[in-house]
Amino acid sequence: LTCTAEHLFNLKFAAKELNRNSKKCDKEEKAEKAKIKKAIQKGNMEVARIHAENAIRQKNQAINFLRMSARVDAVAARVQTAVTMGKVTKSMAGVVKSMDATLKSMNLEKISALMDKFEHQFETLDVQTQQMEDTMSNTTTLTTPQNQVDMLLQEMADEAGLDLNMELPQGQTGSVGTSVASAEQ
Repeated sequence: LTCTAEHLFNLKFAAKELNRNSKKCDKEEKAEKAKIKKAIQKGNMEVARIHAENAIRQKNQAINFLRMSARVDAVAARVQTAVTMGKVTKSMAGVVKSMDATLKSMNLEKISALMDKFEHQFETLDVQTQQMEDTMSNTTTLTTPQNQVDMLLQEMADEAGLDLNMELPQGQTGSVGTSVASAEQ
């Protein structure tokens, strides 16, 4: 069981690491939002749109990391219960062995597959809970929904006190854009 205690520690550590990655993505999202405002102030809507897409992507990644952290955490709690009850089966021991390298990789797909194996083992132990469903697949999208991007652009423009309809032709800085930018400084 000392071996399992080490695996339990690694599960808890992985949950914290995933949580940390989620917070990093939150910070990146905030940084991208600041860049959106600057781009809008300069009247550069194309650059603002790119930063809006990045912000949405970071937000989705943060959610994915947080969701996986909760999932790993729940499995850790189940392992803890199984260890306490002395119910670690032979089939589970096999899955536990492949765990360390996978958790250290921080690869969401591999961790998700590993959690699937764990959860399957726990079904036989009747410790499976309702809340653990595989929602990763439908949230890890590479495309950013345009309506979210448009809403974020509008929100950033509102916060900066700017009108999004003042879109200027590329490469041209009008007096409106400059006066607003200099007023901000």
